[in-house]
Amino acid sequence: MSEKEIELLEATRQQELIEKYDTESNTRKLTGFAGWLVFLILIAFSLFQLYTGAFGVYTAYIQRTVHLGFALSLIFLLFPSRRKGKKNSVPWYDWLLVLIAIIVTGYWPMYYETLVQQFGGIDTGQMIIGGIAILLVLEAARRAVGLPITVIALLFLLYAIFGRQMPGMLAHRGLSLEQLIKSMFFTTEGILGTPLQVSSTYIFLFLLFGAFLVQTGVGSYFNDLALAIAGRRVGGPAKVAIFSSALNGTISGSSVANTVTTGSYTIPMMKKLGYKPNFAGAVEAASSTGGQIMPPIMGAAAFLMIEFAGVGYWEIAKAAVIPAILYFAGIWIMTHFEAKRLGLLGLSKDEIPSKIETLKKIYLLLPILAIVYLLFTGFSIERTAIYGIIITIVVSLVRKDTNMFLENGKFTFSKLIDALTTGARTALGVAAATACAGIIVGVVTKTGLGLKLGNGLVDIASAMTNSPQLLLLLTLAFTMITSIILGMGSPTTANYIITSTIALPAIMALNDQYQFAIPVLAAHMFVFYFGIVADITPPVALAAFAATGISGGEPIRTGLNASRLAIAAYIIPYMFVLSPQLLMIDATFFEITISLITAFLGMISIGAGLIGFWYRKINWIERIITVLTGLMLVYPEGNSDLIGFSLFIVLFLFQLKTKDKHNKPNKSVTTNEA
Repeated sequence: MSEKEIELLEATRQQELIEKYDTESNTRKLTGFAGWLVFLILIAFSLFQLYTGAFGVYTAYIQRTVHLGFALSLIFLLFPSRRKGKKNSVPWYDWLLVLIAIIVTGYWPMYYETLVQQFGGIDTGQMIIGGIAILLVLEAARRAVGLPITVIALLFLLYAIFGRQMPGMLAHRGLSLEQLIKSMFFTTEGILGTPLQVSSTYIFLFLLFGAFLVQTGVGSYFNDLALAIAGRRVGGPAKVAIFSSALNGTISGSSVANTVTTGSYTIPMMKKLGYKPNFAGAVEAASSTGGQIMPPIMGAAAFLMIEFAGVGYWEIAKAAVIPAILYFAGIWIMTHFEAKRLGLLGLSKDEIPSKIETLKKIYLLLPILAIVYLLFTGFSIERTAIYGIIITIVVSLVRKDTNMFLENGKFTFSKLIDALTTGARTALGVAAATACAGIIVGVVTKTGLGLKLGNGLVDIASAMTNSPQLLLLLTLAFTMITSIILGMGSPTTANYIITSTIALPAIMALNDQYQFAIPVLAAHMFVFYFGIVADITPPVALAAFAATGISGGEPIRTGLNASRLAIAAYIIPYMFVLSPQLLMIDATFFEITISLITAFLGMISIGAGLIGFWYRKINWIERIITVLTGLMLVYPEGNSDLIGFSLFIVLFLFQLKTKDKHNKPNKSVTTNEA
């Protein structure tokens, strides 16, 4: 088999895995008239978004309904009604759905003047239009995003109608069918609400920016850079997976896609080195999931957080830095200790790309640095994304192998066109998710359900304790469990919308009822983190399940290993709620530095305890003490840090003193230090 055939086979296998675990990637492969039509609509979709991003969006209703119309039409053309349905043709009923979607979403632009001047209720024709719009959004979300978000939205619609029949605190006066349809499609409180607004402006353009980056070869460059930096270290392939996944997370909006694309070469390398399949898959799944919390884009959730938390972009990106560093540091530390425990080496020099050649392409990182700078200096998000695309194109011209207008030495527009179509395709799942999530947000707004659920969780916690500190921890624990459950099987954007709408009010209720002073951003980051780690938390751990398709491991055991490796994601959110300086909120440089140093030492201690190895193997009693020491260091409080630091020094010195007694020297084996 030729090298080209092997690459094609591997690409096919990757795509099959992504489609199996990532609903957004399960699309038809169309040819002929249908293929050309989809191609033209995708190009038109991207051009529409670029035009409105550059010259100003239309009024809210028109911008959002046109965006929704493009998305619905493409979803019914590209996504089969069943996962295993035919993928080489479009059945007649999907053509009909496309036509209906165009009519329904075109209603707002056609009758805009009439609708904005209309007061009171809606007529029968508008009820039909609005009702069909709701059904189309639900079906599109089911196909492009998955069943969980669709079921949640349906339950919320039923709750809105049957509010009077609900028990206890869940009861409300109920909405008539007319009131419900009007709020869902004829106001900006439902489908056409804030989530879709963000999708139709910020998110689409940044997804397009990511697609242009990929065409320059930045994805493969991230892999080469990771190999050059980490490949020779102890347990090199695992550290390559961590580093490349963190970098790819800046342009990827999917934990599953990130797991499969980077894992296709890192997991086999880890297994070859000596890591067990369940551990190798877990490293990649945990690292790829962490890509969604990685600034500057954070799986596009950063742009939703601007609207939901009412905080500027730079404050969000800045707040995400230390938690992201600790997250990846925790995985890095544990893979290092596991490699030392097993006596694993790094990669050989022949397996590492030339550092000189790798550094020659360092300019490919300029577009990412540029958007961070532009956002920091106050440019609008839309303009920043467009300038980022332009900078990406210009930067690609530096070398022939990255030039967007060259392929096999010939001038071409194919990469430019691929970027436009890929960006639009990527946006379909986000559009469907945000439109469907708008239904959930709309019902919560109309019924006050969020406040009721929040107060309910706080009431349950308060019934269990009289201690304010324990009340806070119990409420956070209940919110964590709720966020993980709600986040299962949902993409990043929908995940954050749902958790911030349903789970977040519990934390804010603590401020209202018990005069806690939890910053709004800390509360949003808390639910966001736990919604994201649902991708590696059994039983529904999609990223871990996808990793087993490459590693050959067991899904649940891989998920458990991934959860252990990503322990920072389960600890740090509690820490930054209790002490917001970890988010750089109202903190001095000295406080931030001390918090970062102690938290990093804490992750070393926790990692050693969970793996069972530091400079030597450690027994269960030592492991418990080591983990507790780490927790005290991670918790940013003076006395806790002092006790934790003292214990850390004692443990560290004891490890150094006793390592030679426990480790038998092996002169035939040499390792590279981490």
